[in-house]
Amino acid sequence: MLSVTTVHGELKKSKTEDKLGMLSDQEIIDIILRDGGRDDYAELFRRYRPKVLDKSYSLLRDSHLAKDITNDILSRAYEKLPEFKGTSSFSTWLYSIAYNYCIDYLRSKKKLHYPSWNSEHDLPEIVHVEEEDLTELNYSRLMSIMESIHPEEKALLLMKYQDEMTLKQIAGALRISESAVKMRLQRAKARVLSLYKKNYKI
Repeated sequence: MLSVTTVHGELKKSKTEDKLGMLSDQEIIDIILRDGGRDDYAELFRRYRPKVLDKSYSLLRDSHLAKDITNDILSRAYEKLPEFKGTSSFSTWLYSIAYNYCIDYLRSKKKLHYPSWNSEHDLPEIVHVEEEDLTELNYSRLMSIMESIHPEEKALLLMKYQDEMTLKQIAGALRISESAVKMRLQRAKARVLSLYKKNYKI
């Protein structure tokens, strides 16, 4: 938990936290792994909680649930920190855990089985969609369309285009093969473009 003092109604961080705030993610991780200090992890928690919360809410669409799951995700990341190898940025590693956790929750609690959903919402034709076809679309309209597709397809698109994760990282996060990632990404892009054209008459 963060150690703070209140001065004139404002939260002030301790000198230790100020010092940690000047360090890189990797430097903080090295300190945590060396000293085993959970308190030092509070700085990473502070840095990334808003972003993890945003990603959780975008998939779960429940603010209270997203807050609870965000805390679970950050706790799990702390427990798994010895497994962090530094081959990617800490943020990418953390977001992989976040997507994995949210999708697992939806699969188990909400019974959102993607293959079944896809068969019920199959596209008449899966055309090849270039990245430019999506980036040229109106952003607010595109986000609206994203809410109508399956959470796993939404997660795929966010991982690929928002977080710039590799196919290998996406496959690891969702526990599917890289070939399945490629196929589902293409299907997700085709679905979004098809719905966009249908809804906005273009």
